[in-house]
Parts: sequence; C-alpha cells; structure tokens
Amino acid sequence: MILETLLVGPLQANCYIVGCEDTKKGFIIDPGGDAERILAAVERLGLEIEYIFDTHEHVDHIAANQAVKDATGATLVVHEDGREQVECPHPYWASMVGGVEPSQPDESMHEGDTYEIGTLTVRVLHTPGHSLACVCLAVDDALFTGDTLFAGSVGRTDFPGGDMATLERSLQRLVEEFADETKLYPGHMTSSTIGEEKRSNPFLQGM
Repeated sequence: MILETLLVGPLQANCYIVGCEDTKKGFIIDPGGDAERILAAVERLGLEIEYIFDTHEHVDHIAANQAVKDATGATLVVHEDGREQVECPHPYWASMVGGVEPSQPDESMHEGDTYEIGTLTVRVLHTPGHSLACVCLAVDDALFTGDTLFAGSVGRTDFPGGDMATLERSLQRLVEEFADETKLYPGHMTSSTIGEEKRSNPFLQGM
C-alpha cells in the first residue's frame, strides 16, 4: 500500500493519500486545505484518485474537498449525517480556517459500506461521538480514525453533535474489533497502534 501523510490547513489536519501499488489507483482521506500541495503529491506518486473520503464534516478536514474533486474527478463521499455541513459549511467555523468552499458529495457512506480501489478494500465504521458523522476507515492492517481516536487522546466532544458517552461506545468498538498490531492513522498528530493506545491512552483504560 502506498501511503503519504500531509499536514494541511491552519489547524494542521492529517490528509492521507493512499494508493494501490499494483494498479496506481488511489484515494484521499480528509483534504483539509492546501489543495495544491495535495495535488502535487498525487502527481509525484503517480496515482489516479478515484475517491475522496471525509472522516467527518468539520471544516479542518473538508476545506479542500471541492478543489481536489475538481482537479481529480474523484467521487466525494461523506457520512450521511454530515452531508448538510459539507454542502453548506457554517460561516463561523469556516472563518477559523480562512474560509471553506462548499462541496457537493457524490455519495453518502454508511456503516459497513466497502469501496474497492485497485486491490485495496476500504471498510466504513460509523464511530460517532466527536461528531454525528464521524467514521473510521479500515484498509488492510491500517485504521484511519479521523478525530475519533488520537495517539494519547480522543476527539473533543464539546462541539455540536459531540457526546462523550457515544464516543466511549465507539472507542470500545475499536478496541474489541481490531488487533493490537493494527496501525492507527488519526486526523491530527502522530500515528500509533491499537495496542499502544490500549496500553497508554488514558481514555482507553479499562476497556
């Protein structure tokens, strides 16, 4: 699996560019800004981008949706519970990242959906708590967790749609479903593994 991480936008979200080594078909997770840098990396990697996935609807993860979609012709996918906010970002939140161009999702994703990109399979897990629309994306031995789970922390729950009890249920699911060696790629900060987070993340203790 081809994988490159870019820190994008004023809030330094992780944008992931992922590709199939055999077919050079790929996808982008959370184009949260800096569209030109994202597109330059895609060209350097020699990938044909088929999908753009938003792990949730917050502006720091979607700001470059439309620019990247227009340049690549990729299918933009977001969970149905976040579609309205992607189509019409709230002006207050958009101002925090210098403005967000509205984008039009092509599809709504749901729990259990799968997407085939080359030899890679992307599986959707609906993991609300940080927001109503949060998802994690499982690909081979990697788990892209958006703002559900970070290295050493979890997504905050004081934004609209956030709820700590709901987030705890989502975290419990991740701990139960994924092996310790699963590589964790969050929406902010550094990568980790499920095993490391079970050992050291205070929010996962006792799960």
